[in-house]
Amino acid sequence: MGTFVIAQRLSGAYKYEFVSRKGKTIFTSNDFELRFECEEEIEVLKNSLEKCVFMRFKSSGGKFFFRLIMDEKEVALSRRYTTQLLLQKGIDEIIKYADKAEFLDFSSAEDIFGTS
Repeated sequence: MGTFVIAQRLSGAYKYEFVSRKGKTIFTSNDFELRFECEEEIEVLKNSLEKCVFMRFKSSGGKFFFRLIMDEKEVALSRRYTTQLLLQKGIDEIIKYADKAEFLDFSSAEDIFGTS
């Protein structure tokens, strides 16, 4: 099952990623000023997957990727895939698992593993 991971960029902006059950990032969201905005968009995304559009593209370097469009607005950009089949598998994983996915918050500055 996939997982949504909330993190903070070096710039201070927040983002979320959808990570596959094997630990690979499938897509990364746009930036958010506040952490709770990530949580809100994740919930909206989970509840409206059937309305989402996956626009497929091919980069000049020959890699495949998609843009996730929700309510006529781009909300996320996928990682680059080497083949169209792998791209489709990434999309299928989102459709199959995103509505049931939990989310993890790694945006705090605390050390999640503690000190040794």
